[in-house]
Amino acid sequence: MRRAPRRVRRVTGLESLLAVQERDLTLDRLRHQRATLAERARVADATARLDALAAVRTAQGAARDEVAGREQGLADEAQRLGEQSHAAEQRLYSGEVSSPRELQALQADVEQLRRRQRSVEDQQLGLMEQREPLDVALGALDAERVALEADLAQTQRDLDVKERELDDVITAEQAARDEAVTAVDGALVADYERRRRHAHGVGAARLVGFTCQGCHLSIPAAVVDRLRREGDGALAYCDNCGCILVP
Repeated sequence: MRRAPRRVRRVTGLESLLAVQERDLTLDRLRHQRATLAERARVADATARLDALAAVRTAQGAARDEVAGREQGLADEAQRLGEQSHAAEQRLYSGEVSSPRELQALQADVEQLRRRQRSVEDQQLGLMEQREPLDVALGALDAERVALEADLAQTQRDLDVKERELDDVITAEQAARDEAVTAVDGALVADYERRRRHAHGVGAARLVGFTCQGCHLSIPAAVVDRLRREGDGALAYCDNCGCILVP
């Protein structure tokens, strides 16, 4: 059962209130358009992709640095062994050592140092072969990051332009709305704005026949008849959506 309609009272500015309502609906659409610009979604997507790319690059960079660190350690060891073998070899042929046993031991040291150096250099080469594809992968990630950053920067510029354009339109529409609201009684405006907050942006609507144009549902015939009898300035509300009816 429908609840009883409120008693009809008379106010001024109902037609002007519809003009305010149209301005408000336009402002709602413009603000929604601004909030849902395609460029905004693309900026968010590019930012998320950059964040994900940075995480991958950090992980792969850590793996590459670990291999490079081991490679450098082996390079340092190979250099040290080379210096030791060179020093031993110089002493071997310097003539400072005359004892055959000492010369034999020194020769063995040189050969052992060289074998160790070759073994270390082989390990170093193996790590170098592991590092090279990691360097290539990091280079590809860096190139992708540069491309993404360029795309993000351009999309952000496009977004800024469209936001400014819409802001100009919103500012002009808001000024027109502020002008329109001066023709409406203050109490009626307050009532309208309160109802608009609770009815998805619609606080006033034209009554066409028996249909409220705010919710597009039928109004009781008794309310419609009363509005028609009262004539201009009669105030009533839709008992479906609660908006102010303008006959």
